[in-house]
Amino acid sequence: MATPAILNDRYQLQQSLGTGGMALVYKARDLMLERPVAVKLLREDFSQDVAFRERFRQEARAAANLSHPNIVTVHDFGLDQGHLFIVMEYVPGTDLKSLIKEKRKFTVAEALQLMVQACQGVGYAHRAGLVHCDIKPHNFLVSPEARLKVTDFGIARALSTISPEEHHDVVWGSPHYFSPEQAAGLPPSPASDVYSLGVILYEMLTGKLPFEASNSTELARMHREETPVAPRSIDPAIPAQLEEIMLKVLSKEPSARYRTADQLGRLLQAFQENGGINPSPIGYTAGMMMGSTSFTSAATVPPPAVDNPTITGPGSQPVGTSAAKALEPEPGGKPQTAGQVVTEEEEIQEEEEQEIDWTTWFLGLAAFVALFGLIPFWLYVYLTLKP
Repeated sequence: MATPAILNDRYQLQQSLGTGGMALVYKARDLMLERPVAVKLLREDFSQDVAFRERFRQEARAAANLSHPNIVTVHDFGLDQGHLFIVMEYVPGTDLKSLIKEKRKFTVAEALQLMVQACQGVGYAHRAGLVHCDIKPHNFLVSPEARLKVTDFGIARALSTISPEEHHDVVWGSPHYFSPEQAAGLPPSPASDVYSLGVILYEMLTGKLPFEASNSTELARMHREETPVAPRSIDPAIPAQLEEIMLKVLSKEPSARYRTADQLGRLLQAFQENGGINPSPIGYTAGMMMGSTSFTSAATVPPPAVDNPTITGPGSQPVGTSAAKALEPEPGGKPQTAGQVVTEEEEIQEEEEQEIDWTTWFLGLAAFVALFGLIPFWLYVYLTLKP
């Protein structure tokens, strides 16, 4: 079936931006609002599958509810002339994978500036109840202003629909970046996305992936069983505290990692601000989407501001709201070091886990009073009616 020139009498396809395993991506023009957009056109065999169409509709609807400066906005989705499509915000620039291929290795400052933004976007989705499932640098778009945006939440699923007993033969994610539990076919969790973020950070700082193999089966085994080479053995310039964070994130057990991207993002930002790292802005000159890109050391692009998401949840905070505060010196004391940041993050996590659930205590007390408060009443009734 030929690709239509206009979808839904509204979106005029202009130029191809790239091809993936499930879809073709085009730069298009919204004829109604007269603005550029990106259109992901699913392959014909997927579009003909009724069950897939329904699942795609649910996931696109969930993704459209995400509104964050570090997430590509979903504008519309639909089915036209036998083609499923999703319409997204158009981001000029290039994807992070292309930058990694060109630059090979990032400085600590450059890597942290981008990864903090990635954690902000992914963490926001986690608090909204969504797991990305396919975190990889190909799905991180970087604009000429060094703003990173996470895209392709099309395969994300609401956490409430995932059963602990669920097991899939189909493995979600990309073999180089998926978590050990995804490699085993188990349902992903926010900690799975955190692992994938750790793989990307490892690749950015060392210029290498933690695991390399000739086929996906061997890669899956390595993610499940093997320990990655310590980053400092590849590049001794990587700070020891940052290496500790990276290896924790790459733990085999989800419970041993940071639970959400928010936690990882706060820690990385705290390290960036207090770990002796100069968070000088990174910049580059970029052509069209998916085009050539090169970093420049004399960039003058201001670092992106820390955005406070509007969706919150129990025990959660926007990335960056507590990082600087956690590093403030005590009265009469000395500034904290990056090593202390790791310890304090663990203490914060323990405090969250030990936090008293006052609602449960109140309901329990109310039930106790309601139950035992009836004893005098029934005693009175018994004594009154006793012959």
